[in-house]
This record gives sequence, structure tokens and C-alpha cells, in this order.
Amino acid sequence: MLIAPSAPRFATDGSGMEGEGLGSRPGDRPVERAGGPVVGAQDDIGVARLAFMVLAPFAAGYFMTYLFRSVNAVVQPDLVADIGLTAAGLGLLTAAYFLGYGAWQVPLGVLLDRYGPRRVQAAQFVVAAVGAIVFAVGNDQLTLTIARGLIGLGVAGGLMSSFKLVVMWVSTARVPLANACVMASGGLGAVAAAKPTDLLVGMIGWRWTFVVLAIATLVNAAVIYFVVPEKANRAPTSTWRAQVKGLGVIFGDRFFWRVAPFVGLSCGGYLAFQTLWAGPWVRDVLGYDRDGVADRLTLLAFAFVCGTLLGGVLADVARRRFGIGVLGVMNLLVTLYLLSHLALLFEPTRTSLVPWLLFGAFGQIAIMGYPAASERFGPELAGRTNTALNLLTFLVAFAVQYAVGAALDLWPRNASGGYHPDGYFWALAVHLAVVVAAFALYLRLGAARARGS
Repeated sequence: MLIAPSAPRFATDGSGMEGEGLGSRPGDRPVERAGGPVVGAQDDIGVARLAFMVLAPFAAGYFMTYLFRSVNAVVQPDLVADIGLTAAGLGLLTAAYFLGYGAWQVPLGVLLDRYGPRRVQAAQFVVAAVGAIVFAVGNDQLTLTIARGLIGLGVAGGLMSSFKLVVMWVSTARVPLANACVMASGGLGAVAAAKPTDLLVGMIGWRWTFVVLAIATLVNAAVIYFVVPEKANRAPTSTWRAQVKGLGVIFGDRFFWRVAPFVGLSCGGYLAFQTLWAGPWVRDVLGYDRDGVADRLTLLAFAFVCGTLLGGVLADVARRRFGIGVLGVMNLLVTLYLLSHLALLFEPTRTSLVPWLLFGAFGQIAIMGYPAASERFGPELAGRTNTALNLLTFLVAFAVQYAVGAALDLWPRNASGGYHPDGYFWALAVHLAVVVAAFALYLRLGAARARGS
């Protein structure tokens, strides 16, 4: 049982937490909202409308979030050539996305729990569009770094708003599966950020590519605000102080600190690599040209989509048929990820396709710790729970992405201007060692808790 007496579950009365269907939770009372139509418990919109009117616009938002997150892995040669960036400068510029994203997580959680994901997501995407326009016209590292940070802040709710939406609309038993579908849409965004974006940049240049992304983001914001129905949840009655106090419940909980360090280090480190350094690694270690790099990144993104969906299905089946919790499934798949990371580190050859696909498929599988944490604290704290985890994840991503660039600058550049393979090896080896240590500690704390229960 995940719920301990010291951490009571903050569930709403009659919230419909049990059950396997997709649909609105009973017990909600209609309240007036500006924008989209209001849906109450008596107005079950059905699975089809739920999928297309509620989940799909937010899934499209996470598609844009991941596209922005990954696009620098493709355009980095253009940025280096046009702006004259060092490896550390490129790492810092790209990592500014994670800094803006991570710094906004705690206030984002409070806003999501108070105002709901529809209004928060729509407003933030306007900020992301502004950041994309500034990036498109920037001519120096400082301007591009600030713009990248604005983009990160603007899309900071891409996944967390979706997770909050899922908790509001989907029964608990199906939350991991619904989350996996949203995550898979992000994987498609990573696919779009690879070969398709490379082709688009070749046709119109990287600056106009960011203008196109800005327009698409504004369209997505409009759809979310005007099309997605507002969930008829209880109007917020607690004060801002009470909502901020809820963060103390989360950060003071032992289960949170059992899961959070490992989830943050694993997911954050993978993000740092996949969204920037995977492209240069394929170029400098495996020896691919620009087209080959784009193809390899596309494979990595497709593997991410498949692995995310597989993880969601396995968690759903394991829970319903065998009574195995989501963390049990996560532990198995994390082991595959760590083994694939090890194989790529010591046998980085062009024929290492299986480790590459496993690395992409399960690199973010530790995110399955998110629904486990949300279930512990209940729907009223779901936004703050997820964003607290996300804060750690993206601070790690920022630190690792910059640190890898700084490490690469310690070795001389090769004749073609690429980075030395030894720099990649030591940077990734240190990160892998830290993640393995965090995973071992996470398992040990879980075993100790089981013995003490």
C-alpha cells in the first residue's frame, strides 16, 4: 500500500478513483469558466470525444514541447557556424531550455491545481511562441540563450498539464496507459525534430524554421483554449498559502525522496543527451554525415515512441491482471536501459543498432515514477506532485547538458571540427555511474521499507 498514515491521500469525495474506464470522474459540480464548454459529471462526453477533444490537443502540445526540446540536436551545426559557439556555449544555450522549464515547475504546479490545465497551458504557449520568434531573429549567444529559456518556460507545462488533465479525466487504473499515450506524442515530436526538421532547415533555413514553430504553437494554444472543454471540478476554495503549503506535504514525504533522485537523474540525463549531444555523438563517434545523423536520431525517436507505449501497456496489464505496481514494471525496463547505455559506452559501432534502440525506447522509462507519486498524494496535489518531480528532472538535464559540453572542450577538436570521442566517453561514463548508484539506492530504500512494513 502506497498511502501511509503520515501522508494522507488528498482525494476529492466521490472522485471515482477506482475502475478501468476512460471518462469523467463522478462527483464533480459544474462551475462557470471562460473559454471552452463546461462538462460536469452528468455530461459524460464519451471515449471518442475524450480522446479527440480533450487528450488530443494536449498531446499535440506535448508534441510541440518535445519538438522544441530536440530541435537543437539537428540545427546545432548551423548555430555553431552562424554564431561561432564553443561546445560549452552550445551546451549552455541549449540547456537554457531546461533551466526555464525546470525553474517554472513549482509555480506551475500551484497554477495547475488552482486554475486547471486548459487555461494555464494556453497562456504558456503564447510565451513559447514569443521565445521562438526571438530565437529566429537572434544574432548572438546571449539573445539566443534568453530566447531558448523563454521557450523552455513557455512549454514547461507541456507534459505536466497533460498529466494533470489525465488525472482529472481518466480513472486511476488507466492513468499510466493514458500518460504513455501522451508521452508517445512527445516521441513523435522528437521524430519531427530529426529528419523532417533537417529537410525543412535545408529548404528555408533555421531562422524561418523557428518562425514556423512559433505559428504552430499559437495555433495549438488557440485550440486548447477554445476547443477543450473545461472540467467541471470544484472551484478553488483554498488560499494561495494553503496551496503552497501542499508542497511541504510532498517535499516532506519519504516516498517522494525515495523515487525523486533516481527519476530525476535518469530522465534528466537522458534528456540532456537525446536533445543535443546524441547528434554530435553519432557524427563524431560513429562517423556519420549530416543525413546519417538525422536518420539515427529518427530511429532514436521512433524507439522512444514504441518504448513509451510498451511501458504504458505493460504497466496497465501488470496492474490489472497480476497486481504488479507501476514501479515493478519500471524497475525491469530501467535495467534494460542501463544495460543498453553500458553497451553503447564500450562498443560504440555502427552495427550497435539493438542497444541504440533500447537506449531510445527506455531512456525516459523512469518517468513511470510520476503516476506512482500522483497516486500517493491524490488528484488535488497531482499538479504539484508531478511538477516537483519535474523540477529535479530538468535541473539535472540543464546541469548534464552544460557539463557534457564543458567536458568536450577539455579535448582538442578533430580536423573536421568535431569533438574528441574520449570526451564523450568520460562524460557519459560518469553520468552512467551516478545513475546506477541512484538506482541501487532507490532499490535499497524500497527493500528497507518493505522489511519495516
